[in-house]
Amino acid sequence: MSETVVSLVAGARHGPFPGRLDPDTIARYAGATGDPTPSVLAGLTMPAVFPAILVSTPSEAARGDLPESVWQRVRGGVHGAHDIVLHRPLAPGESLQTWSQISAVRTTRAGTRVVMRFEQVDADGAIAVEQWWTMVLLGLQGVADLGSTPADHGFPDDARAHPLGSVTHHIDSDVAHRYAEVSGDWSAHHFDLEVARAAGFDFVFTHGLCTMAICTHRLLGVLGVDDPGRVRRVAVRFASPTPLECDLTVNAFGISEHSFAFEAVTNGTTTITHGRLELRS
Repeated sequence: MSETVVSLVAGARHGPFPGRLDPDTIARYAGATGDPTPSVLAGLTMPAVFPAILVSTPSEAARGDLPESVWQRVRGGVHGAHDIVLHRPLAPGESLQTWSQISAVRTTRAGTRVVMRFEQVDADGAIAVEQWWTMVLLGLQGVADLGSTPADHGFPDDARAHPLGSVTHHIDSDVAHRYAEVSGDWSAHHFDLEVARAAGFDFVFTHGLCTMAICTHRLLGVLGVDDPGRVRRVAVRFASPTPLECDLTVNAFGISEHSFAFEAVTNGTTTITHGRLELRS
């Protein structure tokens, strides 16, 4: 295959896609992700990662801006990272409209990172949430860099000198099914071992965004924060899938008064790296 450089332009802005922070869906989401937060279970607040379940259709629209000539050179793809910035606390019951577009492209040794940006606006037209979903298109080379990536959330080396604690969460065999029911993501590798093996894994595994949600509320528990509305930003890199029927251990570290690093490990494998949680002051 020719290594001719492909130049992309910033994707069109797609939307708006309607969505609602439905209290019943939030309750089912909390059950699927094992969120024990009393204010969430009482329907008073919502999990910080919940807006991610509203970007599935918008992400498909943004991916459609990649030309067929690019997809023909891809040998696989993974959800490489996710970053959520909440501009204000969100309330159960309010509506959000989502806009999507491809905002950045970066080449790496493994392939090409394509970043999709989502703006989620409230009834007044103000941006309430921004999200960045990074796809890694494996084996794809020769695509020119484009746009700007979200703010760095790398794990600071000195954060390991400030451990804050660890907590373990059991990932049971039904997690993927419960999460798919609430998110609408029925991707076969979460349920069919042969499909998972075709993707290079000898196990079925839960959704990355489900693991991100679990890490977030477990980290808030370590920090003694009972109001997820205090979360300003949560970001992760997905290093490896989280298998079903395993124990996921979340390790927390301090960066500053309102900023924290975290990572997650299961069966001796790090599944979440470069985790960052920022709280409102």
